[in-house]
Amino acid sequence: MKTILFALRVSDLERSLAFYTTVGYLKLSTIPLDDGSTLVWLRLPAEESVSLELAHHPADGPVEVSGFQHFAIEVDSLPETIAHLTAAGLQPGALELPGGPDGPKISWLTDPDGYRIELVEWPPSGPPLP
Repeated sequence: MKTILFALRVSDLERSLAFYTTVGYLKLSTIPLDDGSTLVWLRLPAEESVSLELAHHPADGPVEVSGFQHFAIEVDSLPETIAHLTAAGLQPGALELPGGPDGPKISWLTDPDGYRIELVEWPPSGPPLP
């Protein structure tokens, strides 16, 4: 068993698609539904298949993020990622070291609907194992 994707309901599909492609996601497919809704499947370059679905349901009105904490994206170099995203017009947060100098480096990014994304660069020792 494995997780294959998660879906985020978005208020403005084009705005969200522009945001996530700027982050680095690649658009795989657009699926129009009979009720006027649209699903868009995305993946990051290092992923083999879809990992994020943007779900646009215009009849449901604007998205109100509630109860959702965040999702995380692993990056190779957090300073380079922050610089790239900032140059592209996004607003990643400052680099943080929550585990001290030998732990992971993180930064926070918020999408157009208010979903929070944690950008993570693992230390040379790698991610924590169970």
